[in-house]
Amino acid sequence: MIARGKNASDLFPAVVKNVACKNIEVKKLVYVYLVRYAEEQQDLALLSISTFQRGLKDPNQLIRASALRVLSSIRVTIIVPIMMLAIKEAASDMSPYVRKTAAHAIPKLYSLDPEQKDCLIEVIEKLLADKTTLVAGSVVMAFEEVCPERIDLIHKNYRKLCNLLIDVEEWGQVVIINMLTRYARTQFLNPNMNVSTTEATAVVKRKPYVMDPDHRLLLRNTKPLLQSRNAAVVMAVAQLYFHLAPKAEVGVIAKALVRLMRSHSEVQYVVLQNVATMSIKRRGMFEPYLKSFYIRSTDPTQIKVLKLEVLTNLANETNISTILREFQTYIKSNDKDFVAATIQAIGRCATNIGEVRDTCLNGLVQLLSNRDELVVAESVVVIKKLLQMQPEQHSDIIKHMAKLTDNIQVPMARASILWLIGEYCEHVPKIAPDVLRKMAKTFTNEEDIVKLQIINLAAKLYLTNSKQTKLLTQYVLNLAKYDQNYDIRDRARFIRQLIVPTDKSGALSKYAKKLFLALKPAPVLESPFKDRDHFQLGSLSHLLNAKAGGYQVLPDWPEAAPDPSVRNVEVKESVRAVETDGMNMNLSSPPPASDTASGSESGSGSEESGSGSESEESNEESESASEEDEEEEGKKKKKNVEKIKARKPVPESVQVFATICKPAWLNMQFLLNPLPVSVLQTIIPSGNLKTYELLHRITGEGLSVEYCFSRQPFSPDPHMVAVKIQFTNSATSEAKSLHMEDAKLQSGMRIKEFPEIEVLPAGETLKRACYTHTRKFFVSIQPPVGELMMPIFMTENEFKKEQGQLMGMNEITEKLTLEEKCQGEHAVVQRVTTAANLSRVPCGSDKECRFAGKTVTSGSLVLVSVVTKEDGAAQLTVNCEKMVIGTMLVKDILQALTQ
Repeated sequence: MIARGKNASDLFPAVVKNVACKNIEVKKLVYVYLVRYAEEQQDLALLSISTFQRGLKDPNQLIRASALRVLSSIRVTIIVPIMMLAIKEAASDMSPYVRKTAAHAIPKLYSLDPEQKDCLIEVIEKLLADKTTLVAGSVVMAFEEVCPERIDLIHKNYRKLCNLLIDVEEWGQVVIINMLTRYARTQFLNPNMNVSTTEATAVVKRKPYVMDPDHRLLLRNTKPLLQSRNAAVVMAVAQLYFHLAPKAEVGVIAKALVRLMRSHSEVQYVVLQNVATMSIKRRGMFEPYLKSFYIRSTDPTQIKVLKLEVLTNLANETNISTILREFQTYIKSNDKDFVAATIQAIGRCATNIGEVRDTCLNGLVQLLSNRDELVVAESVVVIKKLLQMQPEQHSDIIKHMAKLTDNIQVPMARASILWLIGEYCEHVPKIAPDVLRKMAKTFTNEEDIVKLQIINLAAKLYLTNSKQTKLLTQYVLNLAKYDQNYDIRDRARFIRQLIVPTDKSGALSKYAKKLFLALKPAPVLESPFKDRDHFQLGSLSHLLNAKAGGYQVLPDWPEAAPDPSVRNVEVKESVRAVETDGMNMNLSSPPPASDTASGSESGSGSEESGSGSESEESNEESESASEEDEEEEGKKKKKNVEKIKARKPVPESVQVFATICKPAWLNMQFLLNPLPVSVLQTIIPSGNLKTYELLHRITGEGLSVEYCFSRQPFSPDPHMVAVKIQFTNSATSEAKSLHMEDAKLQSGMRIKEFPEIEVLPAGETLKRACYTHTRKFFVSIQPPVGELMMPIFMTENEFKKEQGQLMGMNEITEKLTLEEKCQGEHAVVQRVTTAANLSRVPCGSDKECRFAGKTVTSGSLVLVSVVTKEDGAAQLTVNCEKMVIGTMLVKDILQALTQ
């Protein structure tokens, strides 16, 4: 109903009751509804605020984020402290999605209570330090809304934002680029400062310009985004280059902007507005793409006018003939507004390029015989402006235009003709008085703008040719004296006192000729986009040519470069590297907060091992020192084993990140524990389990590593999955001491601590733990979703009951065709149990196989049934509380059954 635009606010009490529902899909829908109507139904939303607060502690990140979103949508000042606390907690959440939602909530709270600005700035500062791309765009948006003047918050995060930019989502890229444009204008020197524009600046000696490496970093990292599919991103990069890049490098944006010209008319309109501004200062940039701005008959009028503007800006001596031929075609268009704009464009070309002025003027004069009155009127207005440049050479044109007064009815055109005749009446002494005679006849019926020019014409002729026009002038002034418009009455009274000498005439009457017949400068035909570049390109203010609300002024370049060291960041070593002699599997990932103590000890251990390597260089040390080192290492290993046994249960290892509209994705924290050899021997996998290669013997220089999921219970912690890793040394030399550090693996898996295991020559078994000190290899473990489960026993009735409760969105059904080898019951059971760690459920029918299990960490139920039919046809059904796990499991089992 909401999606169709129907009002569903009356259902608020009924919907809000379902907030307490345990079904995650229902809860997500309730939160979507609440976000929409919480602001309208504030009282009812406040009654459920305790439920939202509980939602902030929910294990599911989507629920936590949705609860915060609803909470920030309730616009009541009384809950500001609750919102503030929720935002602070969410800013420290493990899930980047929740942190992103916290960033979105900051501007909402700020608009509700601006006094919270200082507290919110602390949260923004914390979130700006976030290293995930999901959060970056949202927190910069919050920064722009709350404290855009606090440029000091960006210093330490500048390089990180530049490097993350390529991976941030598109709208985040736009916000970050616009912010970094303003930042760069305050922190770097103008790259075009040595380009002298006048002789005065050329005299000033400047130091040779050297671009700041951070300035170059910004330009380098934004350049690939010119190929983005999002027009807003391309436009943002284009404005950044226009405002920040050296002139020699700005040209790269032209091709990208021309590409956007193939987009929708709305996008074209915005792009052309910016191109029109750019083409005034950087004309050469768009000259190679002149034909891209030719006008199509299907273009809307506003697009046509903007393309005309760009073509006029790009006109020069070499391409003017081509452009004028285009303009001749455009004049034949049926779109009158477009034709008028074309005639104005011809006038501008004639003004800017003296070589074609006569050609343009003759062409415009030919248009005076056009049947369309609007075309003739616009031509008259433009000709008037051109004639002011060289009136004495074009008296024939003035005579020709004087004859048009009988036919042209457009007020602006009639007024322009009368102004021309009055201004240059000395060039047409015979025609001018006759024109005044005709105009005096129709004076009372003319428009106000024409009447004013008739009065002006009468005054000028009275001063230059009073014998013929004295009576006509008095007649016109008497008509004007009683006109309904007070402007005309005032003008007539003023002119009579000025030109007709009487006893009461003032001192000004002596200077009447100088006042009326003074030489007037020719008008300058300029582009309306000339001064728009003081607004940041791509902004709403630039589009409107007026400062819009929330617009941040683009700062001027600094005279002297600020201190670049403010952007230096001290790199903290989360895991100190250990120089090894055999192999070091090290994938850098900061250890979790719960393991800080063990991390520090491992760090100190690595320091000691490092000092040991230094002592090897001086082989003259006593043997007693080496014996003491061995004893210390033995004590440390004992401590490690004790730590493993005392370890607390870990948090949920599988977290499903899904969004309502986008495809869901899975993030797994798959924890591998350090095991003594005695424990490893108890979880040796069966022969049917699949083995995966972790390190090939060629890559490992003789050392190969394989792993498999043993599917045995892990006694130290039942919430973990046991993995067996087997090392084989094919090299002839002995590989001493393997050390595996804290590792971050694909799909978000983490190895917290790993056993240090000695690898001996081929054929020998694992014996004891020690360190090695040479090479390191980077490896990754990808667990299939079926290995994240454990089998459970279930009767047929229990299976049917649980399956009935997991219907609808929690049920996925697929049809498939079994191969001949896989049509037997035994084959189906074997393939399903190989793909997933599930147990068989008894079933009365021999045509159906049922399996049950649960996820190791959250204990979510997973039910699988395969019903076989004739001719090898079969139906696979998976029921799972977590939809994403169900979807992935169906894919794996289908693959197992059909291969």
